[in-house]
Amino acid sequence: MASIFKLDNLYRFFMKAYPVKSYFNTPITLLDKTLTDCRIALITTAGLYLKEQKPYSERIIGGDCSYREIPNTIDIQSLLHGHRSMVYDASGAKIDVNLVFPLDRFRELEADGTIGTLNRRHFSFMGSITKPKPLINATAPEVALKLKDDKVDVVFLTPV
Repeated sequence: MASIFKLDNLYRFFMKAYPVKSYFNTPITLLDKTLTDCRIALITTAGLYLKEQKPYSERIIGGDCSYREIPNTIDIQSLLHGHRSMVYDASGAKIDVNLVFPLDRFRELEADGTIGTLNRRHFSFMGSITKPKPLINATAPEVALKLKDDKVDVVFLTPV
């Protein structure tokens, strides 16, 4: 992990002053089957989207809390990067998006029988959201309902 002292003064001040919130009511659900019997979906906060989808807005104060559906059949190297944070270095992810959205690796796990099946769709959110109330109250529960409707057992999150 990089040292905070390697950031310029503006970002260092932001990191020290940012009011981090803690949530203590996170539900825990124990997995009652093996991964080979599970349907799995991926979620990333890398701000990925398809060229035919609307890009994430940089104008929303506090961050764009919307999400984009990513079909399981996508060539992931065709995904566009829309992460808004000035301190997020997307150079590695632009070379290989599996760093932030490891769909190709999960396809390999599915093919060799390590996991069950991949869901027909996955989801991308924008990271660096400083005002997460719409995410907590609306978009995250909406995605959770979609995952429930799809009968997803496990979600693999790659936070950026």
